[in-house]
Amino acid sequence: METPISFGTDGWRATLDEFTAPRVRMVGQAVVDYLREVEGREEGTVAVGYDARETSRGFAEELCRVLAANGFDALIPPRDCPTPLAVWTIADRDLAGALVVSASHNPPNYNGVKFFPHDAAPALPEVTDEIMARVAEPRALPDDEQGSVREEDFLEPYAEHAFDLLGLDAEGSAESNLDGLEVVYDAMHGSGRGFTDELLERAGATVHRRRCERDAEFGGTNPEPSAENLRGLVEEVREKDADLGIANDGDSDRIAVVTPERGFLDENLFFAATYDYLLETDSGPAVRTVSTTFLVDRVAESHGEDVVETAVGYKWVAEAMKDHDALIGGEESGGFSIRGHVREKDGVLMALLAGAVEADRSYDERVDDLLSEFGEIHQSKVSVDCPDDRKQEVLSALEAELPDEVAGERVEGVNDTDGFKILLEDGSWLLVRPSGTEPKMRIYAEAASEGRVEALLDAGRELVEPLV
Repeated sequence: METPISFGTDGWRATLDEFTAPRVRMVGQAVVDYLREVEGREEGTVAVGYDARETSRGFAEELCRVLAANGFDALIPPRDCPTPLAVWTIADRDLAGALVVSASHNPPNYNGVKFFPHDAAPALPEVTDEIMARVAEPRALPDDEQGSVREEDFLEPYAEHAFDLLGLDAEGSAESNLDGLEVVYDAMHGSGRGFTDELLERAGATVHRRRCERDAEFGGTNPEPSAENLRGLVEEVREKDADLGIANDGDSDRIAVVTPERGFLDENLFFAATYDYLLETDSGPAVRTVSTTFLVDRVAESHGEDVVETAVGYKWVAEAMKDHDALIGGEESGGFSIRGHVREKDGVLMALLAGAVEADRSYDERVDDLLSEFGEIHQSKVSVDCPDDRKQEVLSALEAELPDEVAGERVEGVNDTDGFKILLEDGSWLLVRPSGTEPKMRIYAEAASEGRVEALLDAGRELVEPLV
């Protein structure tokens, strides 16, 4: 029996035994009916992007056919491309929305589809609920009422916008360009190849390419830019005496950074240092998820700015960025965007921004200064297996048993924005929340030392495991 189509934290993802062409066509029809019945659009244009997986182009073409059969025009790039380029194309061309075929960092035996509405931000639950309610067999209008499908390049308009937004100059004449910067770029065989590396090079950087050939199997490694998967990038940055290493995940909406001194740069530290750089010439609050570091708050406070905290999931970050005119929004898993851009996480734009930050003053130096000023920050997370139908019961039981003390520190407060974030007297915290994508409870901790983080995570397990 097939699992029902369900839009989770980031669209519908499934293994290829369930993610089939007939079911993809049904999702396409649901999007058309949503556009027609909820948004009142009888026609319009939808961008259809896709990642580097073996099956993605074919599924994207199926979506294009459904859109056209229902009177909508479809734009599809000639090759796989980063998700944020398809989303930027909505804003650039005033489109009805975008569909992207991608399973992001999941293994090759998965695929997925995401829908982005006209506002070029992640779809909120009220949108995805309407789409799921309309999943149905595809229909077709008479031939003379059908739309068209055409291939179009998404890169050049995006490149012009990105360079303008960041004050970069492709001719190498601007003070803020990347001349002299040496970068090792790791595409992880994903859709960033030929895009992120190309734009870094245009901005003046010398780029050494790593895993920049298309491989639908991703070289046998999930295209997840984690510390474990980027050990080779760390080695190459040091071997080549490069200034910076940059990696994207499979569909390039996320970024990871490697520095000569630190190796893999914790995304929390990257967020804080990048925000600090932006505040040197601009102003505005930051938006972060509950699982993201308080170091961002300390940076904000030192500049007289605020921080807005949201539930985990970039859609909530995007919504808060709009509501608060935020300068930057991000999450500890490597998804970020900035003011003036679309409110979707973008690993391509952030790669260019990371290059600009490094060219101005190195990340290693910036992070050293922040930790010297605000104190050491360490963070980690673990998971506890938990069936999806038990998650709410576990949270209810945890609420009834919230402790007054955790790992020897008094509880100062509890934030229930997303699960329970237990704030401790020494400034550390412990977060327990249900995963939106897996049958697990996530446990996060932040403290001033690695040993303290481990103690908090152990305490978190002791709280959660008896309740599952």
